[in-house]
Order: sequence, then structure tokens, then C-alpha cells
Amino acid sequence: MNEKSRLYNYWQELYPERGTEKLDIFLKNTTPVEADGAINDWYKDAVVYSLYVDLFSNDIEGLTGKLDYLQDLGVTCLWLLPVLDSPMRDAGFDVRNYDRIRHELLGLPSSFSKEQQEAVFGGFLKEAHQRGIRVIFDVAINHTSDEHPWFQQSRKSDDNPFRDYYIWSKTGNEYADARIIFKGIEESNWEKDGEAYFFHRFFNFQPDLNYKNPDVLLAMAQNLLYWQSMGVDGFRADAIPYLWKEEGTTCENHPKTHTVVKFFRAMLDYAKPGSLLLAEACQVPNEVVKYLGDGDECHAAYHFPLMPQLFKALSMENGDPVKNVLSPSVTPSIPESSQWFTFLRLHDELSLELTYVSEEDRKYIHDNYCMKPEWNFRVGEGVSARLSELMKREPDSIALAYSLMLTLIGTPVVYYGDEFGKLNDEKYYKEAIKLTGKDDTRFLVRGRVDWQGLEKALNNKESYYSRVYNLLKPMINIRKQQVVLGRGKTYFIDLNNPGLLAYYRELDGKKLLIINNLTYEEQTVLLNNEISVTGVLFQNNAAVNTDHTSIVLKPRGFVWMEE
Repeated sequence: MNEKSRLYNYWQELYPERGTEKLDIFLKNTTPVEADGAINDWYKDAVVYSLYVDLFSNDIEGLTGKLDYLQDLGVTCLWLLPVLDSPMRDAGFDVRNYDRIRHELLGLPSSFSKEQQEAVFGGFLKEAHQRGIRVIFDVAINHTSDEHPWFQQSRKSDDNPFRDYYIWSKTGNEYADARIIFKGIEESNWEKDGEAYFFHRFFNFQPDLNYKNPDVLLAMAQNLLYWQSMGVDGFRADAIPYLWKEEGTTCENHPKTHTVVKFFRAMLDYAKPGSLLLAEACQVPNEVVKYLGDGDECHAAYHFPLMPQLFKALSMENGDPVKNVLSPSVTPSIPESSQWFTFLRLHDELSLELTYVSEEDRKYIHDNYCMKPEWNFRVGEGVSARLSELMKREPDSIALAYSLMLTLIGTPVVYYGDEFGKLNDEKYYKEAIKLTGKDDTRFLVRGRVDWQGLEKALNNKESYYSRVYNLLKPMINIRKQQVVLGRGKTYFIDLNNPGLLAYYRELDGKKLLIINNLTYEEQTVLLNNEISVTGVLFQNNAAVNTDHTSIVLKPRGFVWMEE
């Protein structure tokens, strides 16, 4: 079945009584781009770097000036955290206009034209692509800002044409089974506005869109196609489990939510094959894989449950939590064309939502990592701290954490600043509270990069930042070069020592052996005919003897080897 036929099938699933006239007109005005033969599963080999443009480099021009730094670091894909026009009450996830980038990021006056936008942002995309760096960015497709023109029209009256772009109620009693996601921050999913209430799953200034209205679906598809045509390589679909709401359900993971996502995927593939659709679905793996479909929904998804188990394993000095979460009983197989995205830290908290950790794990991880009261998030369901803080500012522990993330399954995501051990930013945290009026401790893990100060620190080989950077940079570049780490299978090895997490990564006869010492004690590994190597790719606090028969791993040491 071709993409056009898929689009009609999905449309009829969503709107069986509406007819196809609106879709007919939409497709008539959409001109597909012929495939250029480029590799469409490029995301499997990517090293992703996630950043806020303003906090990382002030604006797009500044980011263009940092492309050489990123290329040298080994980055092959930039994930731009929210760049679309926004009042910035939720770091840009509250979108005010889907076809505009914030003017200050473009370095343009607020009255800029689309031609000016395309010159500035299109120029940046060209520079990135010339360096082999693809670019994706966030699109919050579940909700908008309350300043979005659609919502401003919607709130005017019951009969306004945009009223049905959102979900309104006279009582605010509907969808009682939908949990409050921002527990401890929001008290309800309904917000009073005049004589009515509007529905929201996140902040009360972020009204949810109503995908039961086909105009909403087509408007969002049009926005994605606009950026795709400019050269954006993909989109991180924010908060997708919540798109479709039905009374009597939890309003999460509804079957028609999947149909909506499949529609967006088919539309992107119809217009220009190769654009990544990345699922941000904070769910257990068995639910997350549903957003990959049969290779016809999102191309990739975050493996959220792996992240907390990495931290549990590092704290316990025991690799079993990682083995367990990656076992087939927890992590199901995914379509051949699909991929997991893995991470240690992102722009949000170290999430401990009970949707994918047990109460026992939540308590253990929170007790061992929430070292300051202000790091607490969602009443014990998260820890707002950067990787360097969680690792107690120990360069070897940071490197060990990266050894796990870079060599286990999937495509790794580097959060900006982690490569040099960026710390929590209390100054930015206080500024953001004043701006938003919300005491959101996730602001601690964001903050600006002081490039002048950083350059001085990196030039001092003894500085903390330099020590972290000089460990992580070669590791990231090796990960970039080793296709087996993005596409290969993972086989765990039992070394009769739970403090040693060892595994093979294998693809088409290529085999790497990774051994990580999770403990603070020296460990010796004897190699034999069943475990043999020919060379060392990278090591830290490790010594492999000359005939490759034994390895001494110092505390928090690790080694990557070729068989």
C-alpha cells in the first residue's frame, strides 16, 4: 500500500462520517519530493546532541559558529529543544505559532517575514548539512500556548470557528480517569476561562488540541510539511500518548492516538521520505513499542525505562538492573527499521514516574540520588540534577556512565554541557521561576553555557571540565565510527561478578567486547578461548596485558575492545 492510500485509510478511521473532501484538497496542494536515494534509516548511526539554542549559543548565528565544535565532538545530529515562537512559560513547549521560530533566535525583529526566516534558518541548515550534521527539533503536537491565535479565537464564544480546535466544557467534570501529570504543580486537568473550562494535561497555560476535529490534524500536518520543505531532518513529537481523548478512558495511549501518529508519518513519507519522527512517550516499553507500529508509525522512541536502571546499577554497583530492563520480558523486539534512543540526562528531571519504574525502584533511586531538597521533582517521582551532580562531580563515574550509554542498545543522546561536566544552574533556576511563576525544579538542569570561561577551563588540562571533556570526546567519536554500536545485537556475558557488566555488540561478523567495572574496587578479568580480543578501542582506568589474556579494571574503570 502506498503512502497516499495509507493517508485515506487513516483518515477514514479517525473521521468515518466526515467524508474525504478536506483531505482531497490538502493532498492536491501537497507536492511530493522525489527520493534522492539517501539512506532513510540514518538515525540508527547518529550521535545526537540536544540543546537549547538560546542557552547554548544565544541565537542561530551563534549556533552556526559552534558547528565546528560539535563536529569535532563527534556529533552527527542536532536536536534543537523548542525553537518555535512561544511566550516561554514552559521553555518553548508552549507554542504560540507553529510556522515561526522565535525572533530573538533568528536575530530578527518580531515583524520578520517568512523569507527572512528561511534565509537565516535555511542558511544554518545548509551549514550543518555540509558538516554531516542533521537537524531535528521539538514540536509539541498535543497542546499549544494559551497565546496561540487558535486559542485566542477559541475562547471568544461557543460558536467561534476555532472553538472546536480545543476541548471545552461547561462543568470541567469530564475525563475524570485522566491522571494529573504534573502532580504537585497542577491540581486539575481543567482550567476555568470565563464561564467555561478548557482541558489541559500539562500546565494550565497549555490547552490541549482537539484531534477529533480534522482541521486540527491537517493544520498540524501542514506545519510539519513546511519545516520539512525547508530542510529539517525530523521532529521529536512531544507528549504523543495524550493526543486522543475519550470519555471513560485514561486519555493515554488510545488506539486513535496511534492512528493520528501514523497519519503524520505517512504524510511525511509521502512528501519527502527520510524525515525522522521520534516518539516522546513516557511509558513502559510494551506501550512505547506501539508507537513504532509495524514500522509505519514513529521511526524511533526513547527507551525511558533504561535510564533509571542505569543509575540504579551505578549506585548498587551491580549490572543486574540493566540486564533485567533489556531482557525480552521487559524490552520487546522492535521492527527492523525502528530504533531506540537512549540517554542519561535530558532537559527534564531524572524521571521516576511509576509508569515505568516500580515503587521500590523509585524510592531506591530517589533516596540515593536526590542529594538536596531542591532537586526533588513531582513529590519524589523525579530528581532535578545534571549528570555531573548525580555522579558527585567524579570524572571517572561520568565516563563510566557514558560508557554504558554509548555502547548499549540504540542511538545515544548527549545533553548539552554533559560533555564537559556542566553543573546545575541555580542562577538560571531563579530567573526562570520569576519568568514563569512556577517553581519547576527542572530549570536547574538547564542554564547557559559560558563559552569564554569554558574555553579557559578546557585549555587547563587539570581543570574538572577539561578532565571530563577529554574523557568523553574520544568516546563519542568512537561511537560515531562504529556502526555495530548503533545497529548490532547485544549479548551479555556472565563473568561471575555482578559488579562487572560485560557484553558483546555484534553485527555482520564485527564484534566488540565491552567490560564495565561498576564498583569502587579493583577487578581482574581473565580472558579465555570463549572471550578473546585483538585490540583496544578505548579504556579508562583499565590495563589490558600485552597478550590480551587478562584485564585489570581499577574502580569505575572500563574497556572497549575488538574481537
